[in-house]
Amino acid sequence: MIPAALIVLAAVAAVGAGLTLRGERVRTPVGALVLVALLAAAAGLAWRAGRTGDVVEAAAVVLAVAAAALGGGPVAMAVLRAADPQRDVPAAAPGPAAPSAGPAVEPVVGKPAPRSVADPEVLRGGAWIGVLERTVIAGTVLAGWQEGLAVLVAVKGLGRFHEVKAPVAAERFIIGTLASGLWALACVGVGVLLRT
Repeated sequence: MIPAALIVLAAVAAVGAGLTLRGERVRTPVGALVLVALLAAAAGLAWRAGRTGDVVEAAAVVLAVAAAALGGGPVAMAVLRAADPQRDVPAAAPGPAAPSAGPAVEPVVGKPAPRSVADPEVLRGGAWIGVLERTVIAGTVLAGWQEGLAVLVAVKGLGRFHEVKAPVAAERFIIGTLASGLWALACVGVGVLLRT
């Protein structure tokens, strides 16, 4: 059971890296679901695993941190897209326009369209910050220094303070941080199961 759990945990990291390299604009929720299913399988195998040795414990820590860091981006992006389903709605088919109940609203020339929570342009750099954030979360929890989570949230909040004043940015910040953090903690959970 132990080798299988380690292999599946390594697969989580590899699939996460592959999805991350594909880029935010081409990911689908299916990739995130595959990652969640693989992590659940690794957790089930780790739960049934017996006593482990030092080498397995070290491998479990390394793979848990790698899975947390590399797999969280696609999962967080899927959660952000689920939080804003209107972003992925296809445009209406060409043809006669349906009658409107009110006056037509003309777009303001020179003014950008409102951004949505799922827009990757809101809070640019979030993907790299997310990788670092998940690495810190996994490392601090595995090291037994849970106070590090408070330090991380404080540093991240201060670093993004001016950007999160916009409602869409604040919403993206909160949803992305929670999804990313929960993913990292789930990966750490598998690592802890393999260490005990």
